[in-house]
Amino acid sequence: MLVEEMMKTEVATLPPSATIADALQLLRENHIRHIPIVDGEKHVVGIVSDRDVRDAAPSIFDQHTNHQAFYHEIQSIISHPVITVHPLDFVEEIARVFYDEALACLPVLRENKLIGIITEKDMLYTLIQLTGTNVQSSQIEVKVPHKPGILPEVAAVFGERQTNISSVLMYPYHDDPNYKILVFRIQTMNPLPVIQDLRNAGYELMWPNNIAEPKI
Repeated sequence: MLVEEMMKTEVATLPPSATIADALQLLRENHIRHIPIVDGEKHVVGIVSDRDVRDAAPSIFDQHTNHQAFYHEIQSIISHPVITVHPLDFVEEIARVFYDEALACLPVLRENKLIGIITEKDMLYTLIQLTGTNVQSSQIEVKVPHKPGILPEVAAVFGERQTNISSVLMYPYHDDPNYKILVFRIQTMNPLPVIQDLRNAGYELMWPNNIAEPKI
């Protein structure tokens, strides 16, 4: 999935000359947590968060506070330079940027001009879509040897039952490089037949566990 498929294109922005009061109002009106600061050419010159604004704004409970601070220019508290992404970047790679840099949002630029924004919440929703948990389904986890061709080999078991696979993930099996865990989400509310097929084919199931079903 590409960034342009998940980014928000309607972005609330402010110029560097806007005040802290302007930023506070924009954050509240739009229920957002970050504001890109852009110049007249839509170049991103900084970014400000709701925390930045709260820290810079005077307390309404302190009678001795100088409320003129509300009218300081926002460029006095912005963070810069700003880490940005391109609309054709892969979402999976952008997730690493969020993690490594401990960021909460990323402006999206094309030809150095702001065209969108993605947030932590957008990333979480995309993860839900990629894992297939947004549709009614059942999950099966299969331990397999890490070798070429293993995925279509296991998927063929589902195909024989004409079971629709909504998503497939793969993750390491502990620290053993010889094995992987395949995670299938299938669109059926009765996964027992295909589970039994997998066991009959000799695959070890991590979920449901590999204990055979009791015979009645």
